[in-house]
Amino acid sequence: MTTEIKPNVHWVGAIDWNVRDFHGYSTPAGTTYNSYLIKDDKIALFDTVKKEFLSDLLHNLHHLTDPEKIDYLIVNHVELDHSGSLPEIIKLIKPKKVLTSPMGLKAIEAHFHPKDWPLEVVKSGDTLNLGKKTIHFLETKMLHWPDSMFSYIPEDKLLISSDAFGEHWATSKRFDDEVDNHMLMKHAAKYYANILTIFSPQVQKLLAQVAEMKLDIDMIAPDHGIIWRKSPGKIIAAYDQWSRQESRDKAVIVYDSMWKSTEKMAKAIYSGLVDQGVETLLMNAHVNHRSDIITEILDARAVFFGSPTLNNNILPRMADILTYLKGLRPKGKLAASFGSFGWSGESVKHLNGYIEAMGLELIDAGVKIKNVPDHEGLKLCVELGRKAGAIIMARD
Repeated sequence: MTTEIKPNVHWVGAIDWNVRDFHGYSTPAGTTYNSYLIKDDKIALFDTVKKEFLSDLLHNLHHLTDPEKIDYLIVNHVELDHSGSLPEIIKLIKPKKVLTSPMGLKAIEAHFHPKDWPLEVVKSGDTLNLGKKTIHFLETKMLHWPDSMFSYIPEDKLLISSDAFGEHWATSKRFDDEVDNHMLMKHAAKYYANILTIFSPQVQKLLAQVAEMKLDIDMIAPDHGIIWRKSPGKIIAAYDQWSRQESRDKAVIVYDSMWKSTEKMAKAIYSGLVDQGVETLLMNAHVNHRSDIITEILDARAVFFGSPTLNNNILPRMADILTYLKGLRPKGKLAASFGSFGWSGESVKHLNGYIEAMGLELIDAGVKIKNVPDHEGLKLCVELGRKAGAIIMARD
């Protein structure tokens, strides 16, 4: 099933209702692999789909044209969920040109080892005339691969944005004004938090570049999820906020527990934070997926990490979350740690090590309690929460 998103510009992608994991990021709502076809004097196809969904793409193309009439294949992104079908598509349509960025060429050669593909490199500022429409290319390195590229069609005020501005959300609806806006922004925030946080400096540079170019954009068509036709400015503003790593009066307590002692400490810290008026979430690593935890941390001003000591270290689930978070390089957050122990008690030291390695602001040496916390021990946790809450509320 195809969708015309602009005159003679069609969504021809595939919906993946079943995927539940994307590089360790949970996708309970599935995803889409968006591909776009422009029918003009010349016909251009933008990206393909994951290899398993080749038949979906071919069905959609046949609905609109004879695939062999496609003149140009634009490869905005070589990650395999968008290029997995390249060999089959190129063999079928025999395009006059396969256009990609300089880094895209290297990625195509590394992934597919092509021998006779009509590859052509395009750089920022290059254009391709299709007849009534023109494609303007803009390299967007490290959003989120080195090869990433935007394609802008000024006649339609349309930005085909590769993996930027997307969401993992399988739905029969194609546009932002057809879906629940709260759910849309929730999916978009999760996508940014888990994929693009590490590239926030590059996002800021890109947004500045787009502003300087004065691109007139009234629709953004990403490679995943919903197309922004009603409020493209909303997702651009959200990316500006997220890439600045702006936070609000919010704390997230992430913990794991063996026999509930560390959980009792977490609840006591929660009590102290709430006493200070801080919106606070308790997130048990046993029941919350790492990617959902990272999403909540995105706009939090403070994060607390709790784990009992196991084998002179921390519990595996906490190590998983902290390693994942460290790779995303969050900035500008307050942090502290806590944990119970039986006889050695190194967990707080290890948790503080992660905090320092991430460059977060350690606001306390941490609280560790032997065995089951008593009233005095829990009082220390409440005091940590109140101390942190006062600092959070004092920050702009």
